[in-house]
Amino acid sequence: MNAGATARRGLLGLVCGNTPEVRGRVLDLLRCASPDALVLSVSVHADGTGRYPFVQRFVMGGEERRRGSLCQGATGDPAVIIRQDLDTIARTASRPHVVLALPDTVDTAPFLAELWRTPLGRTPLSHHYELAPTAVGVDPGRLLNDLRCVHRATRVFGHDPNAAPLTVAEAAARQLEAAQVMVLRGGPGEGDGRREGCRALLGHLNPSALVHLDSDDADLTALTALVRADSGWSTAAPADRLDIVAPVVRRRGVDHGVTSVLWRSRRPLHPERLTESLPRVMPSVVRSRGHLWMATRPRTVISWRSAGRHLELHEAGGWLEDEDPAAWRAASPQRRTLASWYWDDYYGERRNEIVFTGADLDPDRLRAALDSAVLDDGELALGAERWARLPDPLLGDAAPGPES
Repeated sequence: MNAGATARRGLLGLVCGNTPEVRGRVLDLLRCASPDALVLSVSVHADGTGRYPFVQRFVMGGEERRRGSLCQGATGDPAVIIRQDLDTIARTASRPHVVLALPDTVDTAPFLAELWRTPLGRTPLSHHYELAPTAVGVDPGRLLNDLRCVHRATRVFGHDPNAAPLTVAEAAARQLEAAQVMVLRGGPGEGDGRREGCRALLGHLNPSALVHLDSDDADLTALTALVRADSGWSTAAPADRLDIVAPVVRRRGVDHGVTSVLWRSRRPLHPERLTESLPRVMPSVVRSRGHLWMATRPRTVISWRSAGRHLELHEAGGWLEDEDPAAWRAASPQRRTLASWYWDDYYGERRNEIVFTGADLDPDRLRAALDSAVLDDGELALGAERWARLPDPLLGDAAPGPES
């Protein structure tokens, strides 16, 4: 894209929040900073049949003719519908600033990746817009309640309209991790330390994000980044940030009792011993994310996610192999760089890497429990064929394949 085309692009920002009130507050702050911004507010409603949801859009700001053409509902893939709306806005306005307000029923990161994907025969949105930082409004009381809620599931929409529901805790954690800016709202009871404790937790869950403490007399100059292009997108496209084998971001130190612990190992895990270690690992963990190298599935990346007391493990694609150039080409630039950095002549990029965040974690005890679950020298020497026969109470028996 030439310099002239870049100069003509508009700006697209995303706003969400864990309550309608805090989402509205972030929108108010954005409209103060950019009065001419057009706000495209979205609601997504499932009908319970597993089919595509109903997507309602409402527009504030901008020109009246554009508001009238977009205030409507449609049934279909939310990303497809919103992409068409953004195309329409770009064709009728010169360098528009659009703020996309998403409900908490949308999984922000995969939704943005799907929105930014270019369908065959269509003009990429990146030709019309630069991405501004994603802003998330946070109500402290609601957040702490949601992170404890693992008994109830919620339907969220991202890249797959028919994806399985998530726990409320997992959905809340993902929303925070998608943000570049978080606006932490004050209110009654903030003198009990809950707000500061929540701020410390946000800093560990998403160390690269700016956390802004909001109040009626807040200094709005701290939010000017919300109305500028986010330079971070120049090095990683939205889809690249979803790669399960991604750079680990961890905040060091202890803040209001909250800490983050990184565990790494270059040996495969024994699934039965990993299961036995969980009671020593998971108490006091609020959130953990990463990937595993499981002995029973040596060719497969296993995704690890926990929120509250709910732990989810699932197969998330394959490890990069020397003899598979197509997989290398399909991988994100950051994934290829990491694989080259960590490459082992025998095991390739395989490794375990998890970050645990919680209150009063014991790093030595946590790491020791996981270290006891990897294969010892004798088990390692047996090779992948024997590993595949190990009992696996977490993932079950592996399907017959090249690794077994």
